[in-house]
Amino acid sequence: MVKEIERVGIPVVHICTVVPISKTIGANRIVPAIGIPYPLGDPTKSPEQSKKIRRELVERGLKALQTPVSDQTVFE
Repeated sequence: MVKEIERVGIPVVHICTVVPISKTIGANRIVPAIGIPYPLGDPTKSPEQSKKIRRELVERGLKALQTPVSDQTVFE
């Protein structure tokens, strides 16, 4: 679905836990998440730390959306 959305001119960021799968499906902008059971947070952290993790992921995703890419790019 990522490729089809991009095909009509809408940039997409794929936040994922397994980068090779995102590459296989053809995602152009890939942001690695935290881990498989909790991709956007860490339940062992305090609420403030979890919020910081989520915010950093969203900011990385927004930066990826604004970055022109011609090939698959992983935004670490």
